[in-house]
Amino acid sequence: MSKRHSQKYKIDRRMGENIWGRPKSPVNRREYGPGQHGQRRKGKLSDFGIQLRAKQKLKGYYGNISEKQFLSIYKEASRIKGDTSENLIGLLESRLDAIIYRAKFAATVFASRQFINHGHVLVNGKRVNIPSYRCKVGDVIEVRERSKQLAILIEATQLAERDVPDYLVADHNKMTATYQSMPQLADVPYPVIMEPNLVVEFYSR
Repeated sequence: MSKRHSQKYKIDRRMGENIWGRPKSPVNRREYGPGQHGQRRKGKLSDFGIQLRAKQKLKGYYGNISEKQFLSIYKEASRIKGDTSENLIGLLESRLDAIIYRAKFAATVFASRQFINHGHVLVNGKRVNIPSYRCKVGDVIEVRERSKQLAILIEATQLAERDVPDYLVADHNKMTATYQSMPQLADVPYPVIMEPNLVVEFYSR
């Protein structure tokens, strides 16, 4: 098992939830945590523990981005006018790696990040190889011409386990996607319940 798969499944087991809704997640077979003490009875979490868990789950969902990056996104969300928790989701979903994943050009967020790093993606006609690149409403994201026949890309577009959300318009024949609008929490098709309000409480302590 590669390090990437190992990390992904470890996050699932630590959370005790199949946070990406993947059919191969080990949580589908065993819900207890990893390690020799994973099956011990869990004690009741404190308010801090609940908030921390919400933060770790949301952070892990987006490819387990670094704490520094996640905190930076939270600070930006708190500066924008409106509800900070909704702003946080909107900013996370506007990341290029999230859009490539949502458009079904990659099977996982981790694969999306690698796909971008390898230079397969154009934004408004220009190559971008930074997964955290912030897309703007109206941006057109496409797979570069010589990458459109990659087996991993074609397989990802055919995945039946999730659909492209309404805030993206994806054309899997042309391998393009248009970022239509910044989504709110209710618009994002998370397989599990995400609680960005608890993330805001965690950082607001």
